[in-house]
Amino acid sequence: MPRHTVLGKGPIGRTLAQHLADAGHEVHVLSRSGPGTGTAARTTTSAGGSVEHHRVDGTDADALARHAAGSAALYNCVNPAYHRWVTDWPPVADALLTAAERTGAVLVTAANLYVYGAGNHHMHEDDPLATRETKGRVRVRMWQDALARHEAGAVRATEVRGSDYLGPGAEAHAHAGPRMLGPLLAGRTLRPIASADQPHTWAYLPDFAAALATAAVTPAAWGRAWHVPTPEPLTYRALAGRFAAAAGVPVPRVAPVPLPLVRALGVVQPMMRELHAVGYQFAEPFVADDAASRRALGLTPTDWDTVVATTLGAYRGEQRAPA
Repeated sequence: MPRHTVLGKGPIGRTLAQHLADAGHEVHVLSRSGPGTGTAARTTTSAGGSVEHHRVDGTDADALARHAAGSAALYNCVNPAYHRWVTDWPPVADALLTAAERTGAVLVTAANLYVYGAGNHHMHEDDPLATRETKGRVRVRMWQDALARHEAGAVRATEVRGSDYLGPGAEAHAHAGPRMLGPLLAGRTLRPIASADQPHTWAYLPDFAAALATAAVTPAAWGRAWHVPTPEPLTYRALAGRFAAAAGVPVPRVAPVPLPLVRALGVVQPMMRELHAVGYQFAEPFVADDAASRRALGLTPTDWDTVVATTLGAYRGEQRAPA
């Protein structure tokens, strides 16, 4: 099995690494911190795959190329803090392009839907990249740079765009992660941003990983972007109701935080300022069409019953683990 190299070990990077290893691949995970404290630097799976962690600066093209040498694909799963995208993303993106060009590894980027901008309520991969928001413009430039190198024959590149993710391993900031499940299971009020009643696409982390891994080895997928195959859109309120039913708890009260309040908090909290800038994603319909990617990648999304049950089970397991 060929080697795969993943830069970043957040929820998407971790899920992707495990997906590849479970398929029997050798996976090298690169991150600033390397293997966690008390965590083995290398683990193996019953399928014969392995995950090996290395401490690497993501802006160091030489180090990235050295570790990615011999890899079938190099995956960009980095996610800087929202308020640092303008400064932190460009050097990482440039280093990844250089490493991909030197090694011949297919560059596969885990991306998002910010590139389309507000007002596009039903997004398709070939829609104009019309965002006026700063973080979205950063991602547009990253894709345009990668596409230019691809079209020039210097690299082989693709990207997979996903909406807000949920699933095992989702971290505290995820809208449908611990931020929702913690208060829901405790009987407290849920406080989403802007609105709880607009249709919204949600990306299941294992489906995101499967799309990245498949795009890497599908030549017809290179040179363009794809949406993560997802189950049907749900409002925040409907999704919370599904989790409540599966958990056997009362349907939670939902009280959205108005965007003007988010903006006011952003005066002193950079994260809230950046959340306000993309608040349109919950204030209006935010639906990604996945028909093209289903056809091109040959993937179907996990059904909602499985997504909810698996996500809930993983969260409860994580809560019991410390004890």
